[in-house]
Amino acid sequence: MASDAAPRPQILTLPVGLLEANCYLVWNELTLELLLLDPGDEPDRIIQAVTDRGLQPRAILLTHAHVDHLRAVPDLARRWSIPAWVAPADRQMYHSPQNALPPWVSAANNLPEPQDVPTELPGLAFRVLPTPGHSPGGVCYHFPAAGIVFTGDTLFQDGIGRTDLPGGDSAALLSSIRQQLLPLPPTTVIYPGHGTASTIAEEAAHNPYL
Repeated sequence: MASDAAPRPQILTLPVGLLEANCYLVWNELTLELLLLDPGDEPDRIIQAVTDRGLQPRAILLTHAHVDHLRAVPDLARRWSIPAWVAPADRQMYHSPQNALPPWVSAANNLPEPQDVPTELPGLAFRVLPTPGHSPGGVCYHFPAAGIVFTGDTLFQDGIGRTDLPGGDSAALLSSIRQQLLPLPPTTVIYPGHGTASTIAEEAAHNPYL
């Protein structure tokens, strides 16, 4: 992975779609290189936020492949000719026409062929933490130098991801949280897939599911 001396990333949170999934814009304030995390819907709104700030998109990162976190991927990937990265264990779901929440959220169409989740991007140093449970290929993105982690639907403020969807596994989810997230520094800020930010310390102390 890249050096921890990388500049602290800037973050913009955009709750998008009917289920208000958090799309995160994460960028290097010096180079303006941008990562788009979980662009779940409203591509025009995301594009406007990017262009207003003069950012340079480099990749789309998915914490998992549920439809409410990826419906804007086709428009954004095509707009900027950038890859979408999703863990191999979630690729079948990523492409499935059954990956929908009818009648509220339809399946995504024309999704680009995904690439493997990377371990680094120049100017933005992060680690990929495998956290299966909410989905088979769920991951979290940890930026050690910045003290932040994007947890998708693995860990929320006062909650954890649901496991009653296809591929969900309660035991795997709790194991992922205990092995990959709770050992992070207590001050690490959690940016979840829905809802508000928290910290590892706060969730370790007060999350009723842990």
